[in-house]
Amino acid sequence: MVNTSPRELLEVPPSWSIPHIQEALHSALEGDGPALSFAPSQFSSVAEGVALVIPTSGSSGKAKEVALSANAIRASAAAAHKFLGAQAGQSWSLLLPTNHIAGVNVLVRAIALGTAIAEQNFDYTSIVPTQLFRALSEAGDLLRDLQNAQAVLVGGAAIDMHLLQQARAAGINVVTTYGMSEMSGGCVYNGQPLDGVEVEIREESRIALRGPMQAQEYLGSPLSLADADGWFLTNDAGRFDGERLTILGRIDDLIISGGEKISLNAIDELLNKKYEENFMSCAITDPEWGQQLCLATSGELNREEISQSLRANFGNHAVPKLFLENIQLPFTSIGKPDRLTLSRKFEMIRP
Repeated sequence: MVNTSPRELLEVPPSWSIPHIQEALHSALEGDGPALSFAPSQFSSVAEGVALVIPTSGSSGKAKEVALSANAIRASAAAAHKFLGAQAGQSWSLLLPTNHIAGVNVLVRAIALGTAIAEQNFDYTSIVPTQLFRALSEAGDLLRDLQNAQAVLVGGAAIDMHLLQQARAAGINVVTTYGMSEMSGGCVYNGQPLDGVEVEIREESRIALRGPMQAQEYLGSPLSLADADGWFLTNDAGRFDGERLTILGRIDDLIISGGEKISLNAIDELLNKKYEENFMSCAITDPEWGQQLCLATSGELNREEISQSLRANFGNHAVPKLFLENIQLPFTSIGKPDRLTLSRKFEMIRP
């Protein structure tokens, strides 16, 4: 049972240095300092068992505050280090913001290994696919550091297979990760559940997770993080290929237009593989279609050719109703498609 005695919740100030954050983080995990929030919070105290509060990405527009215990955070770090074969004295480099669980995890793992955060010549780091793409394109110091690292965790968004192959061909030991704040970050590496993590595939291919790194609650929310048996039901779809978990995309990336289901993730993946331009799809509400499929690109597009390609692969219902071209595609801070922001752009040009 979670101890409900109040514990001070301290928001980490933007002015704090990384060593200062690590010191406070260590105290929060040990229980002799306040719990830490890595984003503005509406709360000033939490239950005694809570050590960290992490915001979700809020891709649906409804951000939540995830409460994590010290045991959960430590279990996540231990499982990651066991998979990687990490040893005391090895180093981590922080290349992600600390308002996301992956960035906080880097700090926790460095504490666990007894080392300071390294800027160069590090053994491990975590990045998102966009950072990996830029490192390979620029071929500078970061690329050399990634090549010299023992392992580079890549997560936060789906990684293109061509990019993954390119990175590994360049000598980078990429470890793909899947997880979320509710599971203290990545809990499946290279398709394999970490030590102690259980995975089930439920109806509609929905992924359910359970493990010692599971969060306690959403602060101030009546929503439960787990069912009666302790399983956390994600919004992701997946399947097992043998013993390897393959992520198919988000359940909420599925829209229904004219009574037909359309996977936004599948549309983006097809077009981004086929064409040089970058594409992102979204949907807006529509009285005729229910949801109207929209498509944006960073370059120019041949609408007839794109429509024919989508029709051939997915059917007539997958032909976009609205197009935007030559725009900067919106992404979240960790590289996920920001479909909510994109849909607002389409609302502005709706006929």
